[in-house]
Amino acid sequence: MLSVLRNRAYRHLFTAQVIALVGTGLATVALGLLAYDIAGADAGSVLGTALAIKMVAYVAIAPAIGAVADRLPRRALMAGADLVRAAVALSLPFVDQVWQVYVLIFLLQSASAAFTPTFQAVIPDVLPAERDYTRALSLSRLAYDTESLFSPALAAALLSLMTYNWLFLGTVAGFLGSAVLVVSAILPKQATPAPHGGGAYAKATAGTRLFLTSPHLRALLALDLAVAAAGAMVTVNTVVYVRDELDRSAADVSLALGAYGGGSMVAALLLPRILDRVRDRTVMLRGALLLTLVFAALGALTAAGGGPWRWPALLLTWAAFGAAGSMVLTPTGRLIRRAAPPEARTAAFAAQFSLSHSCWLLTYPLAGWLGAAAGLQSAVLALGLIALTAGLVAVRLWPAGEPGPVEHEHSDLRAGHPHLVDAVRVGGAWRHSHHALADGLHAHR
Repeated sequence: MLSVLRNRAYRHLFTAQVIALVGTGLATVALGLLAYDIAGADAGSVLGTALAIKMVAYVAIAPAIGAVADRLPRRALMAGADLVRAAVALSLPFVDQVWQVYVLIFLLQSASAAFTPTFQAVIPDVLPAERDYTRALSLSRLAYDTESLFSPALAAALLSLMTYNWLFLGTVAGFLGSAVLVVSAILPKQATPAPHGGGAYAKATAGTRLFLTSPHLRALLALDLAVAAAGAMVTVNTVVYVRDELDRSAADVSLALGAYGGGSMVAALLLPRILDRVRDRTVMLRGALLLTLVFAALGALTAAGGGPWRWPALLLTWAAFGAAGSMVLTPTGRLIRRAAPPEARTAAFAAQFSLSHSCWLLTYPLAGWLGAAAGLQSAVLALGLIALTAGLVAVRLWPAGEPGPVEHEHSDLRAGHPHLVDAVRVGGAWRHSHHALADGLHAHR
């Protein structure tokens, strides 16, 4: 898996991703302490609103960025987003009003909504071979999971030496370091932007229309909803299970979340070899089925009256949730890469970013409100039904046969372009086969 790090451009981009994630993790801890200083007992409400603002920014800003990203230098766009995030992090220690927190969070997450889809769309160009790209996707999944485990521990160690305001400087350093590494990466030439009729709205919705016209990507959207149902259950209600249901210590909350991240990491480590032999459809749909089975196990655990077995059972359940989610999420980039031609790839990743976070925007409050108002068993039942329904819809939408290659030619791309990695020169044009998951969206000559 680590062989892809021999590619200099990818190595710089991956390192940029890792240090930016660590900086974000430090900011998450510091933001919670800042909210408590400003709002006291209402800190939970402040953080809940900030989380909602984050999701709204992701849903609203990503498509707009996707409309213009392929017409801007990608390094400049990503580095600029990092600089905006660094400026916001530098400002956070000086706020003393709740509304200021909300404004800065919106700016911070809007910059992330510009950075992440652009970063995701660049990687297939840097690593055009599918085997290498699959390993890069697994490394990215590992980076996210490792950050969720490492950043809180690092923050705890730093807080023993300094006040929380200094953590924001760690965030600033992470984003600045990411910007430097992005600028130092030599990226392949951008594909010529795809023409869009209908003005700004058509450009902003191009990626979404791609998802709606491709049965494979409609299935992916259903799978995103299944993962969001499970992830929201873990993120929102772990503390309730550990502290109230099982009467465990606050430290055990971290252990439970660590089990979730650990399950995801194990799956991400195993998937590259599996995906070399097994189709994406098989892996992702089985991941969705596993999510449903884990929800059933969680329902049984929740209904049980008591017993010391419930604590290790919860850890295993959370680890299974993490592994199943990773089975769905890790191959996602491969699917989008096949569905979108290079010139539409950024718009496609932006649409995936926006639509997947729309799912989280639905499931986050549902997990919290149902758990608080009707009890954990009701939350398990509702979210489990969502995961089951979404999984069945994905099975229905995703054709059983993989798409066949469509032979086509390019006369407008130069030698060395990533899209021509498997092409041969015939006359004045390059000829090769492309898996056309979205008919009509790839230009054929």
